[in-house]
Amino acid sequence: MTYWVSANYVIPFINLTSDEKLHVCEIGCGEAGVLKTFLDKGHTGVGIELQESRAAIAKENLEKEISEGRAEIINKNVYDIDPVKDVHLKFDLIVLKDVIEHIPDQSNFLNKIHDILKPGGRVFFAYPPWWMPFGGHQQICKSKLLSKLPWFHLLPKSLYRGVLKAFNESEATIINLMEIKDTGITIERMHKIIAENNFQVRKETYWVTNPIYVKKFNIKPIKSIVNIPYLRNFYVTAHYVMFGDKK
Repeated sequence: MTYWVSANYVIPFINLTSDEKLHVCEIGCGEAGVLKTFLDKGHTGVGIELQESRAAIAKENLEKEISEGRAEIINKNVYDIDPVKDVHLKFDLIVLKDVIEHIPDQSNFLNKIHDILKPGGRVFFAYPPWWMPFGGHQQICKSKLLSKLPWFHLLPKSLYRGVLKAFNESEATIINLMEIKDTGITIERMHKIIAENNFQVRKETYWVTNPIYVKKFNIKPIKSIVNIPYLRNFYVTAHYVMFGDKK
């Protein structure tokens, strides 16, 4: 699914020219479906994944590319990357697909990106704005009602936790959802921390229906033609944004 979305929407959005050969980093690569699309286009790449089990699957999925020296999977925290010691960990393009909304202290994280981004490099984020109907990732709930209940993740923390407990959600699920409540990000905050870290937005698209919904629900992707600050967070289900150093 992630390979299909990347091939059909992410790469066309980034609009790489046919003669570009980039060194690409996917942070939070999971099973490396997104990274694989870039490798298949002739680029080289590194996937950074914190979860050991997912990094192991990524290595299996990219076994051929890794053996050819075109790919690498690193199972560690991105903050532990030292680009001075690891010169090859400087990238033309850094990609985060449905990851930034899970990262604490996002402004500090964007500052870290400077360390591993080559001069003139680009960064691509795709994420669900926090205020969108399912921005809390409540679709992971065991309760069918809660998994389909829009916007209830916007309840105050104590009430939100209480509702989850009342519907007998597991403690692991509750912890997961409460963590997302702490790290969920709005479009306006995204723009703010991009600017604060001396980056500049180069291109962005607001999706009313996320491209991944084609595979999940057979729903055609629709771009937003009305982008009202703050209000757009409630109806945009995916924000694609590409940025780089200020010129």
